[in-house]
Amino acid sequence: MSMKKLLVTLSLIVSFVSGSVFAAPSLIPTPPQLSASSYILMDAYTGDILVEHNADQALPPASLTKLMTAYIVEYELARGNLSLEDKVSVSEKAWRMEGSRMFIREGTQVKLEDLMRGIIIQSGNDASVAAAEYVAGSESAFADLMNQHAQLLGMENTHFVNATGFPAEDHYSSAHDLAKLARATILHFPENYAMYSEKEFTYNNIRQPNRNKLLWRDKTVDGLKTGHTDAAGYCLAASAVRNGTRLITVVMGTKSDTARAVESQKLLDYGFRYYETRKLYSRGQVVNNARVWGGSQSNVKVGFSEDVLVTMPRQQGDSIQTTLDMQKEIVAPIAVGDVLGKIVVGSGENILLERPVVALEAVEEGGFFKRMFDKIKLFFMNLF
Repeated sequence: MSMKKLLVTLSLIVSFVSGSVFAAPSLIPTPPQLSASSYILMDAYTGDILVEHNADQALPPASLTKLMTAYIVEYELARGNLSLEDKVSVSEKAWRMEGSRMFIREGTQVKLEDLMRGIIIQSGNDASVAAAEYVAGSESAFADLMNQHAQLLGMENTHFVNATGFPAEDHYSSAHDLAKLARATILHFPENYAMYSEKEFTYNNIRQPNRNKLLWRDKTVDGLKTGHTDAAGYCLAASAVRNGTRLITVVMGTKSDTARAVESQKLLDYGFRYYETRKLYSRGQVVNNARVWGGSQSNVKVGFSEDVLVTMPRQQGDSIQTTLDMQKEIVAPIAVGDVLGKIVVGSGENILLERPVVALEAVEEGGFFKRMFDKIKLFFMNLF
């Protein structure tokens, strides 16, 4: 559901204060217009899009490509296929890479952890190629892996041909897709995310600062990655967290290093000022004790397998209508996790979200007489 529909819904839902005074809806101004080719503002926890402009347009991503390079390394680390202590041999191809570099030397071995910092902080093309060759054997094979991961993440307007973002035909992505990738990086691999907030990295006695100026300007910003080529302009994927709400911005095609930071800051400030992430229900929270027919027990605890989060305008959470819609007949046996109904947030045509409610406990079949007795009761209940 769009944020516009969300606002309409919340404005129409009325709650009473002191029995007689109506609660006023939050008024939200038009989002800022940025000097950029494409941009998006997303809630990291819910995936809801708060602001977008040309967000699905395929554009050259420049070094924002390296978000996928780092993501694949983190994916392999999580699966136990790699270790940050691994020593990676530097090929001639990696050493000869032009553009931004970590300054690794051909024929040496570099710790994978150092390469990760070289990719994330220094935006090293040499580090990216070295990591790609280590993971997949060659950069072209790694690019194929990148496209497979892009498909799994639902990146519909993306195609990679290299690990660096170096200008190449048929190498493109979109602000929306890169926001999906940033979200996956944050949520899937939090143990490595601290690297994205580091302000500098020294390798081979060369100290280089992180090009993300927001890390210095806004203490709530903790990532993610910059990019620049003549074709792409100046790009920035950023994330910040304030009071339990985490937002992601992707801004593409600005005019300067300063502009990408300034425009990203506008989106972040707008989002945090007018929206928040609200947890409606917790994982494992019991919302119903549902009647069970033909079971070893007569009721089953029903709740959620995951936290239920929603993005909403600030100070509107208490006025949102929620409805629990359970199956009419719940018959044993029941396994933990079986879907028994759904929770609906909103009303009518303005539904904000729906989430399944599941069995939080197992219920085995009852004995023969219990099952027969319940069938008879159900039969007569359905007659009336």
